[in-house]
Amino acid sequence: MIANRVPASHMALFLVLIAVGCAADLASKNWIFAKLGMPYESPPIVLVPGVFSLTTSLNDGALFGVGQGMTRAFTVLSLLAAIAIFYWLFFAGAGRDTWLTVALASLMAGIFGNLYDRLGLPGLVWQTPDPKAGQAVHAVRDWLHFEIRKIGFDWPVFNLADSLLVLGACMLFWHVARREQRLRTAAAASADPVRTSAS
Repeated sequence: MIANRVPASHMALFLVLIAVGCAADLASKNWIFAKLGMPYESPPIVLVPGVFSLTTSLNDGALFGVGQGMTRAFTVLSLLAAIAIFYWLFFAGAGRDTWLTVALASLMAGIFGNLYDRLGLPGLVWQTPDPKAGQAVHAVRDWLHFEIRKIGFDWPVFNLADSLLVLGACMLFWHVARREQRLRTAAAASADPVRTSAS
């Protein structure tokens, strides 16, 4: 039934994008944590002074640090979101649209990348002086840090999975905006003959 609704090429595209996005996210996290260690163990790698650096940070909240300490809740929400995306794509027909396929694959890759961390699969342990020292880390590994010190701007540390989530969300927003525009255009076109005949 799924195969009849969604082209095989779209199914393959979806799976490949998830694999590539998730692999890139996990590989980059592994690399930076292997190089710098846990947060505050080593100074950040400054690429653009006062603007952009690479560091290590652990986030037990959601995207960009929202909802700190709610790891279990966000883990459940991540699983529910993944199920909803799978259903929307393969059973509700979204997979027939290439744009939606790419958008949902981006979201799924971001979800899986951060879910891997929330499940504690990297095997990290909280270090002193953190109150949870010695306990397994169930938090997302972040490492990209943008700031503009001259104006006091400091963006929360994030990772590639966060970027994929934002990209997917923006693509979905654009899809909805385009669809609304097409509907308005179609409605206006269908209304014109009525107005012409009435006059």
